[in-house]
Amino acid sequence: RPRSSNMCSPSSSRWPRVISIPRCRWRARWPPWGMIQAIEDTGAIFHSDIDVETELYDGRSPDLFGALESLRHEFGLGDESVNFLEFMTKLKNIQLELMLPGVIRWLGDLQATAVMYCPLMNPEASYASKFLGIPSVALLTIAGPGSCPRTFDEFISMCGGSREEVLEMCLSFQPKLEATRRMNDRYGLGISDTEMFEPFGKLAVLSSSAVTLVTTCEDLQDPMSEELAAYYSGAGVKFETVGPLLDVEGARRAAGHRFDATSADGAGAGAQPNDDADIVARVRVARAVGRQVIAVSMGTVITGDSPEVGWAARPLGPGGVRRGLTGQELCRAAWAAAFDAFGAEDAEAGPLLIVALGPQPDALGEVRPPANAICRPSIPQVDVLKAGVDLFLTHGGQNSFTESLASGAPVVVCPGFGDQPVNARRAEALGVGLQVPRPEPEIKAAAEAAARYTAAVRIMLEQSAERPPSAENNKAAAPPPTNGNSATVRCAGA
Repeated sequence: RPRSSNMCSPSSSRWPRVISIPRCRWRARWPPWGMIQAIEDTGAIFHSDIDVETELYDGRSPDLFGALESLRHEFGLGDESVNFLEFMTKLKNIQLELMLPGVIRWLGDLQATAVMYCPLMNPEASYASKFLGIPSVALLTIAGPGSCPRTFDEFISMCGGSREEVLEMCLSFQPKLEATRRMNDRYGLGISDTEMFEPFGKLAVLSSSAVTLVTTCEDLQDPMSEELAAYYSGAGVKFETVGPLLDVEGARRAAGHRFDATSADGAGAGAQPNDDADIVARVRVARAVGRQVIAVSMGTVITGDSPEVGWAARPLGPGGVRRGLTGQELCRAAWAAAFDAFGAEDAEAGPLLIVALGPQPDALGEVRPPANAICRPSIPQVDVLKAGVDLFLTHGGQNSFTESLASGAPVVVCPGFGDQPVNARRAEALGVGLQVPRPEPEIKAAAEAAARYTAAVRIMLEQSAERPPSAENNKAAAPPPTNGNSATVRCAGA
């Protein structure tokens, strides 16, 4: 049951054996652009939550964001002063109560014998499996259970909140408390109103799973606090690291989080139709003649249309005030830096640039790609990294970060949100890359901050590729602002 496109690629040597099991079924909430094709390419059968979770979607908009917007207004949370963190926290168990009947019916109709699910995005799958007595396996696509507290803190901070405020929301919203009580009375699942607390960062649903697969290696897991480790030990939770999500060459990829399929062509200025085999072939030719290869991808979520962390979204600052660069501004600034650093007027000159733009129409806007850049809505990232790249400009998502480590590619990380800043710092600590933190200027200073960000990312790229910064760019070496006035660019040997 993937809810995100980054959960749709096979993982490690064991993973293809799992997804090639006959009659494997995948359920996805609001299937983003490209996800259905990626799922069905594995041989699995796709089912949409919209068809299954009728209690949630009947009478509401037939997509997750639309249904959530309806619920906001139904429960008096539609005012603009109610931010994403607040309404998601207060509606969580209300939404869960509406999901569970459909998931339970679906699993029963399929006569499912096992369930694999994401504990961060699809806890309803765990609860439904437990109620029906079906064995389940959790797939944790972050740097182990020890990374949950830090990732949650990063997200809460990005939304302008605090742990204390979230806990108060969990305990004070009466419709949420009533939904929890009704579910426990009906299903006997012991669902909590404060699942992520006591200790903070715990994933209580893991206690119902036979094993939790973690998509990293043992040495790269974030350490757990003694309190968190004691909780999981006492609950009998078993973790198994399986390495990065490395799919087989030629596999279809879920290419982005754009839910409006009518405009999800992704063919922005300079983007050509996808031809994964041709991209990989050109990388191999470049490697064979000693030409540098630079891969660029800002991920699937920030290039998508999530209203809080996607293309048009700005992070929330103190007091719930929007500030910083939008996903669009961040991505275009990073892409411009790569074009400035490595662009050439001839397609066969300079490094070969392989750039993933995501699903937005006119993704590049006024940013013009050089002749030596191949810009596509998506690229076969695992295949390209395996073929060999000299440098990878990445957003630092868990999959991309571990894929770069597996292939030995040095990175420049331009993190957006969630676990990405954590992985950016980890890249520096491991000595495998550099990072340029996301600027956080006031909105009125966003254009200037984006220009400074482009200059700073260009310097990091040139340093990483062992190309000295130009004299012109040395003048722009001041780091991008994080508060509209000042900032730092953190560097480490790549």
